[in-house]
Amino acid sequence: MTSSGFSLVKWYLDCVTDSGDVAILYSARLKWHGPSLAHSSLIGVVGESRTERSSLRSAKIGLDAEMISVDAPQLGLHGVWIAQSAPFERTVFENQQGSVVWNCLQPSADVRVIAGGNTWAGRGYAECLTLTLPPWKLPMRHLLWGRFVSRHDALAWIDWQGPYSMRLVLHNGAEALNPSISEHEVSCHAATLRMDEPVSIRAGRLASTVLPGAPALAGIFPSSIFNIEERKWRSRGVLRTQRHQSLGWVIHESVAWNV
Repeated sequence: MTSSGFSLVKWYLDCVTDSGDVAILYSARLKWHGPSLAHSSLIGVVGESRTERSSLRSAKIGLDAEMISVDAPQLGLHGVWIAQSAPFERTVFENQQGSVVWNCLQPSADVRVIAGGNTWAGRGYAECLTLTLPPWKLPMRHLLWGRFVSRHDALAWIDWQGPYSMRLVLHNGAEALNPSISEHEVSCHAATLRMDEPVSIRAGRLASTVLPGAPALAGIFPSSIFNIEERKWRSRGVLRTQRHQSLGWVIHESVAWNV
């Protein structure tokens, strides 16, 4: 906890099967002005069907050097992520009031998730974001984030735009030089990723996407935070280096602060 008295720990874990079915788990715990609040949600895409469930409980997450296990009985979910690449951690913003720490625990993982009568088995990704600064005080206006996973490559990126700007691309566990990021392409000195055939996973302002599953936040966060607009996609990815070409799936998003 810092001078802001604010602490938010948010887990993001996903899995995409070879056929493109998607499971995305969020689990968060907030401490600010009183007792802590928890929230978890699951987005599942199977073929043309999309479901979303949420709970005011966080998931139980077990972590060691090789594996992350997740149990969320409130969502009917159990999952295991087996690391296939090294972790990476970076403080992406810091001032006197607090910081934002991005811990990319598993840029690439072998995953199996069981939830709601469905099973997802494929490649995935896991990260944990820790904020000790309220999100409405972040010097940000637009964010591009994403991850690509294939048999041989893992790429993750953050493009933070606003009064404070930073751009970070992680390729196979190492920070890449001279990155360039757009909604359709990520490139650096060693690789270029092209994203095609995007399929929308979730789109809308937080008031319509997050708030219905976490109504307690309406009385805690300022109303302006729910004007933030999120667009999330699953796309086919082709990553090319000087030596090889790699095919995989991309989960990526664009977040705009309309405040």
